[in-house]
Amino acid sequence: MSDIFCKVSPGDRIYIATACGEPQYLVHNFLKYVEANPKAFFDTEILHVWTLGVSPYTDERLKNTFRSNSFFISHNIRQAVNEGLADYTPLFLADIPALFRRRQVKVDVALVQVSLPDEHGYCSLGVSLDITRAAVENADLVIAQVNAHMPRVHGDTFLHLSNLDFIVPHDEPLLEYNPPPPDKKIVEAIGNYTAQIVENGDTIQVGYGALPDAILSCFGDKRHLGVHTELLKNGLIDLVKKGIIDNSMKNKDRGKVVASFCMGTKETYDFIHDNPLIKFKEIDYTNNPMVIGGHDHMTAINTGLEIDLSGQATTESIGDTFYSGIGGLASFMRGAAMAEYGKNILVMQSTSRNEKYSRIVPALQEGAGVTLTRGDLYYVVTEYGIAFLHGKNIRERAMALIAIAHPKFRPWLIEEAKKRKLIYKDQALMPGEKGEYPAHFEAYRTTKRNVRIFLRPVKISDETIIKDFFYSLSDKSIYQRFLTVRRQLPREELQKRFVVIDYTREMVILAVKRYLGQEVIAGIAQYCIGESDLSAEVSIVVRDDFQGKGIGFELLSYLVRVAKNQGLHTFTADILPDNVAVFKLIEKQGLEFDRKWDGGLIHITIYLK
Repeated sequence: MSDIFCKVSPGDRIYIATACGEPQYLVHNFLKYVEANPKAFFDTEILHVWTLGVSPYTDERLKNTFRSNSFFISHNIRQAVNEGLADYTPLFLADIPALFRRRQVKVDVALVQVSLPDEHGYCSLGVSLDITRAAVENADLVIAQVNAHMPRVHGDTFLHLSNLDFIVPHDEPLLEYNPPPPDKKIVEAIGNYTAQIVENGDTIQVGYGALPDAILSCFGDKRHLGVHTELLKNGLIDLVKKGIIDNSMKNKDRGKVVASFCMGTKETYDFIHDNPLIKFKEIDYTNNPMVIGGHDHMTAINTGLEIDLSGQATTESIGDTFYSGIGGLASFMRGAAMAEYGKNILVMQSTSRNEKYSRIVPALQEGAGVTLTRGDLYYVVTEYGIAFLHGKNIRERAMALIAIAHPKFRPWLIEEAKKRKLIYKDQALMPGEKGEYPAHFEAYRTTKRNVRIFLRPVKISDETIIKDFFYSLSDKSIYQRFLTVRRQLPREELQKRFVVIDYTREMVILAVKRYLGQEVIAGIAQYCIGESDLSAEVSIVVRDDFQGKGIGFELLSYLVRVAKNQGLHTFTADILPDNVAVFKLIEKQGLEFDRKWDGGLIHITIYLK
């Protein structure tokens, strides 16, 4: 192929197609030619978004021949970038086609890979449309490897043979991307929490990384999901095959899975081949925040490297060590927030793989790029729960994020947050292992009056919503609960009695309703074990505007179940004589109880069968 590569000149900028679309045969032969003619390629620049194949052009011995310039950092050029042997250009991927067209970033040579031509002479760019079409249309020289293994993908992928300067037929399997998933328990925990946020009929985008792909396996009970994404991956195709993704409720590109490039396995490539369900669009369409925001119920799901207690997150670098890039993440997270009923979700393991470092930190490390600002994020999900940040103040954000951090880092985060004056200086912490949140007690219930509620134990971040709940109660409800008329709930008492608890000795169960991510408490049930380890004092209060809807029944039923699980035999309570609703509630549960007068109150003992 010397007659082809001799057309490349010193100082040229050479574009190589993205990721799994990399023309391996072309690249290998080009490098062989370079080794034989090193002086002919002095100061040649390699442009690419992502490289999964070999990248010898980053070797120091070729530093005068090649300089790699990547718009996104993959693992095999990461070291070169951080050693100063290669360049990284931070850009929103959606902006790159315009830079090519305006010649702000000049492309002299494009090395691409295409499918076999059809009877009309049209080839498909297959798994790598993204910025590749713009590179081809604006390159002075286009060299294409025609590969029978490249799928023909519907959409804007087609190029006529007349647009290609040189054609090199060579069949070889495409590069595949199928990283091993994280720990199964972590995947299931994060996936199940994320599935609570994703609603039937949502249009979803799922970003790069093993974790976002793996959690899709937890979406088995979803229906009528749609896809508008930049990256098409194995997990999304699995949901299409299962009928979970059918794109039937999308208000844009209805009936189509819209993406810009694909990184997956041969099975995925076979599925998208000549499949009219799949529609590839250029990256400046898929990643345009206005297009993304035009999808009702748009949900963007991406992963990050680190987030600080104020809600700033980086997905690009760990301190001043470059790791990946901006990519399309920020565009999708912001676009989803613009959508009608849209939301974004940042999923991340709470620690590094060896649990040595917390990914939730007091402040981002010096040198880290702020990919998502404090105003961007809605949800953050770790294996320890969900933090909803949108509309929250700094103190509330800090507490919400500390609540989903790894338990061994929470004391450190509390102390650091106090030093930085992000939270109350007297903020208490859950008592060690006894205060580890019992996620297994979370459950959804529908009352007999058809009210859907989420029952869960109290969290350290619940002070604000419990305070709001207290001040929503009428004087009558407060008197029946506290046996006294009170107008305020001091914060010290709020922490001690309702929030910072020892789950092995007491339990506070909240019945919450969710509105646009925010939680509103409809009722609270709690018990506290006394001197006897077999008995606990119990209380239940339901917000006035939720009374008579079966919430008290569900709370008591659930509290009984939790108490039995903890080995309790009886509940006790002191009740006002006119609080007949309590006796009806106990009778509806079918529980046996005794009552006796005690100083103007009725003392009851409930037997837990």
